[in-house]
Amino acid sequence: MPVNVTKTTGGSAEITWEKTDDPHGWIARTVESDQLAYALEALGDEAGKHDPTRSEAAARQAAFYTNQLAELLERRAAVQVVRLRDDYGLSWRDIAGVIHQDPEKHSTVRRQYESGRRFIGF
Repeated sequence: MPVNVTKTTGGSAEITWEKTDDPHGWIARTVESDQLAYALEALGDEAGKHDPTRSEAAARQAAFYTNQLAELLERRAAVQVVRLRDDYGLSWRDIAGVIHQDPEKHSTVRRQYESGRRFIGF
């Protein structure tokens, strides 16, 4: 994998990538805009626990950036379904088994596939 995440200490990590790994600057933008930080913070959030020290404006910004990254990742995941189907010839059931851990979710995979094809312009 060209992008590397290295755990450096108990609560620290270093992310490295080359310009060729991020030709459109998506990784750089998620880091520079704090989008990635907000999304990671949301992952560690204890079941949506309220933080009384956070202002409403900061909470709005956190929700916006987390949602924005989730939408981008959803589109990228759909493109990965297209790659699994078109490039590797996996069946709908195989793809569903891989990404959803449930081969019966093949109709979900088909919807993701159609979404991914629209996203890449087919």
